[in-house]
Amino acid sequence: MKSRQELRLSTLRMVKTALKNKEIDKREPLDEHEEMHVLSTLVKQRHEASEAFTKGNRPELAAKELAEIVFIESYLPKAVGPAEIAAAVQSVMAEMGSPTAKEMGTIMKHVMAKFAGARIDGKLVSEAVKKALAG
Repeated sequence: MKSRQELRLSTLRMVKTALKNKEIDKREPLDEHEEMHVLSTLVKQRHEASEAFTKGNRPELAAKELAEIVFIESYLPKAVGPAEIAAAVQSVMAEMGSPTAKEMGTIMKHVMAKFAGARIDGKLVSEAVKKALAG
């Protein structure tokens, strides 16, 4: 507050409010996993808003949303990268033999289980599985 970093201050207030609201909804203190889930949801919302502002020709608001993402992500563990996801998809598919496109959900479930506790984007996993199934 004293350094007059308005963007950071408003972002931290928003995060604190979201965590407190979730705690009130649950009626008991949140555990670490639930807190990470709330922060991940906020990051996802900021990405969607940034895309909407970009499409609406509002680059200044999109830039604000992207800056908020940077602050929020500083409180989250490092996300799993695309290379790690691709390697996990290949290992799961090797374990399953030769899965078909109908088993995409099963593959994704196993890949997500391998990264339990880590921050992973389901969209990236889905794309990696589709790419691997396509050949």
